[in-house]
Amino acid sequence: MRSYPHNSPEAAGRVLALLLIADGNVCASEIDVLKGLGAERRLGLPDGGLDVLLRHLCEDLLMVGYHFGSLLDGLDGTALRSLMGEVSDPRLRSEVLTLAQAAARADEHLADGEVLVLDAACRYWSLAAPATPA
Repeated sequence: MRSYPHNSPEAAGRVLALLLIADGNVCASEIDVLKGLGAERRLGLPDGGLDVLLRHLCEDLLMVGYHFGSLLDGLDGTALRSLMGEVSDPRLRSEVLTLAQAAARADEHLADGEVLVLDAACRYWSLAAPATPA
């Protein structure tokens, strides 16, 4: 798995990308919400930067053992902690979590994989747990 400088736009964007692939389907509504919120600009990524990070993340996960099932099957707790650890700035953490929550709710379904990523962010970043829909 490639690493990015701590608190870089790429490190933050990769956490967001992880949320996008967590349910096995990056849907147009998630991308539309993020574009509407100016996610790339807010994280300091260039136009199209999130697309590049999505591709890199999928490539990395394929390299660590994905064969069948979810791409997240190749991501253990240590790797997840490492990815989350690359974002330590409180403001950046909050920004990523806000964008991730908006993307997760865009399709009006909070999938198990999305809950896993959101909960991991809250746990590793010591932030309040996201409210789950009824």
